[in-house]
Amino acid sequence: MHKRRGLTITAWLLGTLGLLLLVGSVTFSVASYSTATVSSDSMAPTYTIGQRIVFERVGGDDVRPGDVVLYTAPERYQFNESVMQRVIAVGGDHVSCCTGLGTPLERITVDGRPLDEPYVKDGVADGMHRPYEVTVPDGRLFLLGDHRVNARDSRFFTSDHGGTVPATAVQGRVIDNYTVPVLLGVAALLGLLLALAGLGFGIAVWAVRRRVTPPLPPWPVQA
Repeated sequence: MHKRRGLTITAWLLGTLGLLLLVGSVTFSVASYSTATVSSDSMAPTYTIGQRIVFERVGGDDVRPGDVVLYTAPERYQFNESVMQRVIAVGGDHVSCCTGLGTPLERITVDGRPLDEPYVKDGVADGMHRPYEVTVPDGRLFLLGDHRVNARDSRFFTSDHGGTVPATAVQGRVIDNYTVPVLLGVAALLGLLLALAGLGFGIAVWAVRRRVTPPLPPWPVQA
């Protein structure tokens, strides 16, 4: 009797804990992270065509200059597909192109300070040779691709709010540190193992109960 009770308690504890951990980690993962595949060369060499990326579901108010984000702009791009570009400036910033235009020292400036952009392809900060100046409206973002000579970004829509997009269009921020997603995956796996262990103990309880219950006789017992 004591053995059966102990197995029952263990089965319930492990099963419940496992299910809570499994469901909680999976639910949080789905709500907080997702993946996408790079479909263009506009963010090369940072991200290349066919590369699988992980992005964190955050709003536009949570991103900062330098972040790579996914956003939608159906009025600019076909098929309402997600676009991946880098945030160069946020509301209130003044963007100007460029110091050293057309030279190896070409730099975009934000609020008068030249940007250090080691991520741009071939070190080209603009490459289009079309100077522009934009003061980013509040609640909007100025975005560029890392492959500046092959990116259809904010520079091509300057007549529409200076080429900026609303921060509300942001779907998420691309991450390169997978520590949190990996930990969530480990938690989900641990939850699954605990739930299976609880199931195993539940089966053991059933087996013990069958062993201690006397079998019914194959024929009626006469009084």
